[in-house]
Amino acid sequence: MRVLVFGDTGQLATELARRAPGGINLDMAGRARADLETPETCAALIRDTGPDAVINAAAYTAVDRAEEDEDRATRVNATAPAAMAAACAGLGVPLVHVSTDYVFDGAGTAPWQPGDAPAPLGAYGRSKLAGEVAIRASGADHAILRTSWVVSAHGSNFVRSMLRLGRDRNTLRVVADQIGGPTPASALADACLSVAARLRADPGLTGTYHFAGTPETSWAGFARAIFEMAGIACTVEDIPTTAYPTPARRPLNSRLDCTETQAAFGLAPPDWRAGLRDILTELGEISR
Repeated sequence: MRVLVFGDTGQLATELARRAPGGINLDMAGRARADLETPETCAALIRDTGPDAVINAAAYTAVDRAEEDEDRATRVNATAPAAMAAACAGLGVPLVHVSTDYVFDGAGTAPWQPGDAPAPLGAYGRSKLAGEVAIRASGADHAILRTSWVVSAHGSNFVRSMLRLGRDRNTLRVVADQIGGPTPASALADACLSVAARLRADPGLTGTYHFAGTPETSWAGFARAIFEMAGIACTVEDIPTTAYPTPARRPLNSRLDCTETQAAFGLAPPDWRAGLRDILTELGEISR
């Protein structure tokens, strides 16, 4: 199966390139070949290459910057996926698109179901929701995978930030009232590849799904796990979100119910603790 992947340097794209199994040939398309700020280049690449499936692993993810740059965020996160989906619909090619817990407002404590009404709190969430809406309207066979708190051994993410800060400080104040599921990019990559293959074989699986790590934790709890596993003597002080103001509001409840994903594709939520151990091993923080 030939899979065209939009993105080549981000956390997910990097893991996709590393983890594609035999029988799946990836065509990684970075900005030089398809700039998501020029959506027609994305559609043209799909039409020119005629892949068996498409995975969109690229996105505008600067949550705070999006508050002042919503037009750009919307071009990348909504207009470009819309163009991809239209091209996929024209060729009868399935599209796997990664979305986010930020499409929800974070109210309550129950895990979000795929069919729950979205209500994003900020520009980033609005841009990602607009992308979802456009893909559903395109008529393309698709799977929208919402995820949360993606981490890996590369790129900018919470694990790498905590390792850097934890070595330099005795105490870190970390938000404790935002609850979610850290998701190893490696597991998300495996899920995208599996879903693409299954969707190509069974277009009836088209829909919106959730894929996030388990068990649920807070950012503070995640930081403690990172320091404990890496052997870093840094104390974590719990603080509320209100004590760490940011330009964009964050959802307090980022729990995602992955039951439908497991039923449709046989994909169980990944244990982020095992994923964290793999990340720290790759970074040389611990040995197996």
